[in-house]
Amino acid sequence: MPRVWDVPVHDSTRVRDARVAVEDAAALAGLDEPRTATAALVATELATNLLKHAEGGQVLIDVVPPPVPPGQAGDPEADRARMVQIAAVDHGPGIADLPAALRDGFSTTHSLGAGLGTCRRVADDFHLDSVPGRGTVALARIGVPVRRRAVSGVPPAAGVRAGGVNVPFAGAEYSGDAWAWVRAGERLTLMLADGLGHGPAAARASGAAARAVHRFAHLRPAELLRRLDEALRDTRGAAVAVAQVEEDGRESGGEGGGVLRFAGIGNIGARLREGDGWRPLLSRPGIVGVHRPATVAEEEVPWAADRLLILHSDGLPSRWTPPPAGRPTAADPAVVAAVTIRDASSSARPVRDDTTVAVLTPNPPDRP
Repeated sequence: MPRVWDVPVHDSTRVRDARVAVEDAAALAGLDEPRTATAALVATELATNLLKHAEGGQVLIDVVPPPVPPGQAGDPEADRARMVQIAAVDHGPGIADLPAALRDGFSTTHSLGAGLGTCRRVADDFHLDSVPGRGTVALARIGVPVRRRAVSGVPPAAGVRAGGVNVPFAGAEYSGDAWAWVRAGERLTLMLADGLGHGPAAARASGAAARAVHRFAHLRPAELLRRLDEALRDTRGAAVAVAQVEEDGRESGGEGGGVLRFAGIGNIGARLREGDGWRPLLSRPGIVGVHRPATVAEEEVPWAADRLLILHSDGLPSRWTPPPAGRPTAADPAVVAAVTIRDASSSARPVRDDTTVAVLTPNPPDRP
């Protein structure tokens, strides 16, 4: 089941809670002692910064797949690839000078003195997004080293990246949502599942969907949903959406990035950015594992460098506003997810379910 740690940080006692949570996540991810210590350092620094600069916020800790799959589905080394993701999110004043904040030695009086620059250096991935007056998202990933290699002539670096942020309802131990990111040949599949309701039973359903995707990632979205329906028959069921990028685009004449296929059942939202505009991708009514429609249509569109896809569960307010044109296409996909959740949330609109956002972005050519 998808274990997620949501640590609200509003006083110094919660800094320790964030460190303990990340140590638990590191054990789940199989990190060794040095990498666990690195994760604990980053979590402590980010939690401390929330108190010092934003009067509090939340630290979200999860075990996630790498943004770029290191190998093929079914490859034991690739299937074991897991990273501890630490996202510190706040609605504070923001950071006016990001380059200064990332310099070594720029730290707070009561922190470890490591600073965001050190966090960036010791983490495998580190990203900072801040807008004065709106808040800051700092996100780090620390993982187990995975040997990257070509498999069956397919290069190890993909032309797309994916990431997500999962927020369990009311700080629960398990989220009823789950997302997965898997590669099979030239097909890269992003799946988001929202188990019916919330709590352990919902988590069991979404977790079953995430595991099944690794077995069936070679299939196109409509057929994949049929297999997921079979895999979820002994659960309460889930809403599921599948987005798949075929990298070379030979089947549909995609150019400059490939082709994107989408299919969904249930209330998973999907919005695709094309240039300066956004368009919805529609799912069919139903519940995977309980009531699957007889036919599921696939939408197919070119995938190019200006595309950005956001999938979200119904914990996100229905009238949320997509990011403005020009931002944040180049950002890390999990940062886009965290910013989306932060900007859609407010005390006037209480969340009544688990909330997950999963994002698909182009992979810049100079990024491994």
